[in-house]
Amino acid sequence: MSAEAGADRLQHSQAVLLGIDIGTSSSKGVLVDATGKIVARASRPHQTSHPHPGWVEHDAESVWWADFLELTRELLPAAEGYELAGLGVSGIGPVLLPADGSGKPLRPAILYGVDTRATDEIDELTAELGAEEILRRGGSALSSQAVGPKIRWLAEHEPEVYRRTEMLLMCSSYLVHRLTGRYVLDHHSASQCDPIYDLRARDWSADWAARVAPDLPLPELAWPTEVVGRVGAEAAAETGLPEGLPVTAGTVDAWAEATSVGVRAPGDVMLMYGTTMFFVEVLDEVTPHPALWGTCGAFPDTYTLAAGMATSGAVTDWLRGLVDGDFAQLVSEAAMVPAGSRGLLLLPYFAGERTPIFDPSARGVLAGLTLEHGRAELYRAALEGISFGVRHNLEAMGQAGGSARRLVAVGGGTQGGLWTQIVSDITGKEQQIPAETVGAAYGNALLAGVGTGTAVDPDAWNPIVDTVRPNPDNTERYENYYRHYRDLYDSTTRIAHFLAAEQHAADQHP
Repeated sequence: MSAEAGADRLQHSQAVLLGIDIGTSSSKGVLVDATGKIVARASRPHQTSHPHPGWVEHDAESVWWADFLELTRELLPAAEGYELAGLGVSGIGPVLLPADGSGKPLRPAILYGVDTRATDEIDELTAELGAEEILRRGGSALSSQAVGPKIRWLAEHEPEVYRRTEMLLMCSSYLVHRLTGRYVLDHHSASQCDPIYDLRARDWSADWAARVAPDLPLPELAWPTEVVGRVGAEAAAETGLPEGLPVTAGTVDAWAEATSVGVRAPGDVMLMYGTTMFFVEVLDEVTPHPALWGTCGAFPDTYTLAAGMATSGAVTDWLRGLVDGDFAQLVSEAAMVPAGSRGLLLLPYFAGERTPIFDPSARGVLAGLTLEHGRAELYRAALEGISFGVRHNLEAMGQAGGSARRLVAVGGGTQGGLWTQIVSDITGKEQQIPAETVGAAYGNALLAGVGTGTAVDPDAWNPIVDTVRPNPDNTERYENYYRHYRDLYDSTTRIAHFLAAEQHAADQHP
């Protein structure tokens, strides 16, 4: 090593990077040194708001900004003795937060695909612009994940808010604006604003934006690793961050999380075990598929196929509350139940479903119940139902040209080992477990490290420490269950849609 390289490494070893992520049900932050070692970490739980069936919202001030302040203030003391070199942020997405010209939110943020309010607008825009052309230009069919239909919903249902809107923010861009004053959005997040972003041109579709979001100025575009501004004096006084600290553009949490576990090469797939299950596969070319989301990657010249289930950890948390147990106890009990949960089969569509069926009116189904079944069987059936959904999505990604060369598991659901084992048994695929599964906050620190040139050997930040391998006996047993899982949705769709309509009517006329 040259003397100059040694001096650079010493200087970098004294630097730390701050990563903050705002998730669906909690926010997390980390301080990481230039080699990827976590110096400190913190988290804060929060709640989503459900003002109507199918509506899922966050208040940007009381959730996003309040969590950011608390996490930053808790972590900064651990930075003493280091040089704070950069800040990266991410958040749930894609979301729609309308704001005025100063960046002040005009209503709560409308969340990603779990919010299904804009179904009429999805149909309207698809008919207006053409399903094939939407898929060709944007890489994704319109669904509850897309921001465009929600913009039109806002214009039609809350015209006064729309009239006052001068900024279309997401979670990460809201934080960036509060910190730096810049109105900027990363390319990946923009690529989920279907149909107003052109995936191949990597730019806004001016003609369609004029029809979907008339008279609204769209943000500048940047890549997640780009330094787009520095912490201003007012933000420094409020947060305790040093004025002038470089801030990168940030991105949607799942893509920051994929970055955190080394999912960067074509064929790499991230399985994120969280409140929802999310999948990201890196590609080197666009492969639009109507049952999946085609997007820009976190780095220039990359694309991704993405998929997401509407619920996963949310179902297990709901069940835990019903049976009044803790997760460790339920996992231990469910591990004693044989594959197949003694004849139970669950559809995990408790909030509709996103990929690959795109059915906001789908509903949860539990088939095979008897008086002999207890909470252990119910909990395992929930894990198995979610895992069948994982297989369904991986199969769709394969049909779209994905190779699934390497699967990496991340998120809170990797703890305990049972859920990941069931996924490997049902899919027949190995999963790698990295040293750090803290998630998107860690990825944000890495993105900031790349953007500021601070990160030492980014490819070595988060090594693989374990591999989950399928149990052949369970894999064989699950084959019949999986076929019936697929049939169960088809055979109950009409009933589920009737019940969804009844639930909507009950909310409108209590």
